[in-house]
Amino acid sequence: MHYYIITGASRGLGKALAETILRQPDTYVMGVSRHATIQHERYHHQPLDLSDILAVENNLHKVFPHWPDAASLTLINNAAVLGEIGYLGEQPNEHFNFVFDVNVVAPAMLMNTFLRTYGPLSVPRTILNISSGAAQSPIDGWSAYCASKAALESLSQTAQKEQSRRGSGIRIRSLSPGVLDTAMQEHIRTAAEQQFSEAARFAALHATGQLATPESVAEKIVAWLQRPAPAEEPVLLRLTNIG
Repeated sequence: MHYYIITGASRGLGKALAETILRQPDTYVMGVSRHATIQHERYHHQPLDLSDILAVENNLHKVFPHWPDAASLTLINNAAVLGEIGYLGEQPNEHFNFVFDVNVVAPAMLMNTFLRTYGPLSVPRTILNISSGAAQSPIDGWSAYCASKAALESLSQTAQKEQSRRGSGIRIRSLSPGVLDTAMQEHIRTAAEQQFSEAARFAALHATGQLATPESVAEKIVAWLQRPAPAEEPVLLRLTNIG
């Protein structure tokens, strides 16, 4: 059985990934999210709010059980929040706790526990962190989101360097999937231009049908995950690198 652990599996890309994987035999998905929106015999919902770090710490053992029949193990850190759109200096301080907890701290804990739990195994193991182009390109009004995604990419690179030095065979990648038609994009389109200078551009992407569907992106990601890893592959990927 090929086991997948996916955060944010209740909607958007996370849900599309889970449903794409479950269409294939010999797969099992554990979805980590606040709400259960998938009903399937090979799907298990693990309720967890990733912004509640104490709850994450106390429930990590439920996310990474012992699977003696595992043919492969994959963690997909997909859950993320944009937070409130607005300029630095005009945000409440707790906004940064919320965004960094969901986008960096919780994924780091999940990666750490995955590596500790499954590191000694010999089956293929993969960690895929869903990043964003915002990690490399500062966008006004998105300071916490940009910084948190940049931190996630650096965490991915460092963890892969460590695993490569140990010769564990564990593959760790960070993938920017492009601009998707999700609830986050709906939130972005409500922003005022004085808080976010690119508001009109993002609205135009939606109006002209240039947003990718979560389903089409999920199919490309799952196909890439299930191909043998090439000998040389960068840690930081874009969807165009894997399609």
